[in-house]
Amino acid sequence: MRKPSRLVSVIAMVAVMVLSWSPPAGAQRRQEMQFLSDAETEHIIRDMARPIFQAAGIDPDAVNIVLVNDNTMNAFVAGGQNIFLHTGLLLGLEDAGQLIGVIAHETGHIAGGHLVRGSEAMENAFLSSLIGMGIGIVGGIAAGNAGAGAAGVMLGQHLAERNFLSFSRSQESSADQAGLSYMEQSGISAEGLVTFLEKLGAADDPLLVDRDAGYRRTHPLTRERIETVRNFVERSRAGKKPVPAQWNEEFRRIQAKLYAYLDPNGALRRYKADDPSFVARYGRAYAYFRRGEVRQALPLVDGLIAQEPKNAFLYEMKGDLMLQNGRAVDAAAPYRKAIELEPDAGSIRVSLAHSLMEQNDSRLADEALRNLQVASKTQAQSAFLWRLMAQAWSMKGNAGMVAYATAEEAFARGDKPMARFQAERAEKLLPAGSPGWLRAQDIRGQAGGK
Repeated sequence: MRKPSRLVSVIAMVAVMVLSWSPPAGAQRRQEMQFLSDAETEHIIRDMARPIFQAAGIDPDAVNIVLVNDNTMNAFVAGGQNIFLHTGLLLGLEDAGQLIGVIAHETGHIAGGHLVRGSEAMENAFLSSLIGMGIGIVGGIAAGNAGAGAAGVMLGQHLAERNFLSFSRSQESSADQAGLSYMEQSGISAEGLVTFLEKLGAADDPLLVDRDAGYRRTHPLTRERIETVRNFVERSRAGKKPVPAQWNEEFRRIQAKLYAYLDPNGALRRYKADDPSFVARYGRAYAYFRRGEVRQALPLVDGLIAQEPKNAFLYEMKGDLMLQNGRAVDAAAPYRKAIELEPDAGSIRVSLAHSLMEQNDSRLADEALRNLQVASKTQAQSAFLWRLMAQAWSMKGNAGMVAYATAEEAFARGDKPMARFQAERAEKLLPAGSPGWLRAQDIRGQAGGK
C-alpha cells in the first residue's frame, strides 16, 4: 500500500466537512485555514512552556499546541486548552524568550476563561468539535506518511481566529498580568514579552505591514499595557535574565524546519552549504528532503545523528527519508530507535507501522498492531492510523476487527454513513462485550445508528 507523503514532500489538500453541523451563514468565509502537525516542534514548544502551564495550574500534557499555516504574526486560544500559533509568528519571533512571553500571555487567556460569547461562541464550538477530533486530519511537517498527521486539510468554512476571539483591552491586560505572574513563579524573565509587545506596539507606524498586524487585530495593544509590562520586568527577580541557551538553539531548529517546509529553495539560500552549524545543516537537510533530494539529505541527517545520537526526531527523519525513497525495510530500524528514545511519540509509532505494512509481510502485523494500539491513545482521530490497523487485522484474517478499524477510520474522516455501516458489521462479527464490539456500538450511536 502506498500513501501520499506528508507535506514535507507534497501538500495534499483535501476539502472536508468535519461534522454535519455547520456554522451560521454569517460565520462562513471564502478563505480556508490549514493546520500543520509536527511532533518535534510541538514537543519543543511544550517543554519550553511546561513551567508556565504548571504555574497556571494547567496540566502541560493537556494543552494542545496547534500550528496554523499562515504567514501573519498571530496566536490565539480557542476551544478550551488549545493554543494556536501561526507559522508567521514562529518565523517572525527573534528568540525563545519572545515565544515564551507569547505563550505565557495566551495561557493567561486560558486560565482566565476569556472565551467568546454569543454568536461567536458558535464558531468557537465548531472549532472545539475539530479539536475533539484530535485534529487528526492535518498537514504534517516532519514527513513519512499521510496519516500520522500528514494529509493537508482545508476547511470549507474559513474560521479565521479573529472571528473566534476578539479580546477586550481589559482582558488583554488581565492576560498580561497572569502571564507575568506565571513567568515570575517560574523564574523566567518577561523581557521577551516586552520586546515582542514593543515590536508590535508601533500602532501608528505607517510602515507596519499586514504580517505584523494580525496579532494586533486580535490582541489590541495600548502603550499603557506595554509600559506596565516593561515596569514589571524592572521590578522582577528574574530581571532581564536570558532564557537558557538550549531553548534558543531549539527555537532556531523550529524555525529552520519551518523555513525548509514552506520555502525549501529559500532555506537552501538561507542555510548556506559553507555553514557547519547544527541549525544550518538541519535546515539544509529538511530543504533537500522537501525537494525530494534524498541523496543530498541523508548524509546530513547521518551527521546530525552522529552529533546527537539520543535525539529521537533525527531518527524519525531518517526513517521518513527511507520510507519516502521506497525503502520501507530500511525505514523500520530508525523508527524503532526513535520510539526507544521517545516512547510516547504516537506519530512515530504510526510511521513505524506504515513502514511495516509497506513490506506486505504478515509476520510484521503483530508489531504494527502493538504500535498502532499504543498510538491510538493519543492519535485516536487519525484516519490513517485506523486504515493501517484495518490492513494489519486483514493480514491476520480477523474480519471483525477489520470492520471495527474501518468504522473508526470512516468516523475520523467524518463519513458517518460508512462508519455506521462498518460498526454494524463489526457488532455482528465480534464477540459480544469485547472492547472492539463495545466501541463499535459507540461509533454506531455517534454516527446516528439505532
